[in-house]
Amino acid sequence: MTTDRDYVLGTHDDELERLGLQHNVWRPRALAAWQQAGFTVGQTLMDVGCGPGYATLDLAQIVGHAGHVIAVDRSRRFLDALDSRKRAHGIDNVTIMEADLDAVTFDDRSVDGAWCRWVMAFVQHPRDLLGRVARALRPGAGFVIHEYFDYSTWRAIPRSLPFEEFVQAIITSWRRSGGEPNIGLDIPQWLDQLGFEIESLTPIVDVISPRDYAWQWPRTFIEVGLERLIELEAIDESKGTDIASAVDEIDRSPTSRMMTPGVLQIIARKL
Repeated sequence: MTTDRDYVLGTHDDELERLGLQHNVWRPRALAAWQQAGFTVGQTLMDVGCGPGYATLDLAQIVGHAGHVIAVDRSRRFLDALDSRKRAHGIDNVTIMEADLDAVTFDDRSVDGAWCRWVMAFVQHPRDLLGRVARALRPGAGFVIHEYFDYSTWRAIPRSLPFEEFVQAIITSWRRSGGEPNIGLDIPQWLDQLGFEIESLTPIVDVISPRDYAWQWPRTFIEVGLERLIELEAIDESKGTDIASAVDEIDRSPTSRMMTPGVLQIIARKL
């Protein structure tokens, strides 16, 4: 049986806060992709692996009172956070669905669009999940996916060996848990097989500096991820101290840069 502890970075308060910041950084790209996919007023949309629901509430605004959003996740703690926030904002067009994404089933041809971000990389059987989402989509429905295609592009400029060791430790721990960080390389072929037309494939890799707002996304991931790696005994505390010192040095340097992990944005349409 899976529990919230099985999440690669956990579901504690710091992770909830980090996910909120992450969504803020990525929100402009998500909004643009949803518009390109045709998400609009009155539709029923599905947020697959919604987490604490930051994207869910944006989708709820897009579809309006005439539309509906189905938010699916297996973490009760994440879903409770979403429920609390939707109540606080008076949002009544969201249905919360607690389910293991490796086992969940959906009603056939029940939704007008679907969205997932960094979800297929964590489930045990991503192609099977894609197949279940495909069956839930009505003909012509849009499907927007953000998944990593090359996690190892996450590098410091100038190069930092401790930082590169941190990234490799994340990848190793990820795969040990049954996920695949570079799942984006497999998804286009699966979508072709499942009856989708792929409308666009867009690689996203940014080079950012500590002065950029987007810097806070990888920076907070490092803080939470490093603590999590030590907790999981994927690295020892001595190595963790070395990595933290290297990251502090990168932060302080006015000439430092960071190349972000390679993300593939996929916009597909169900035939």
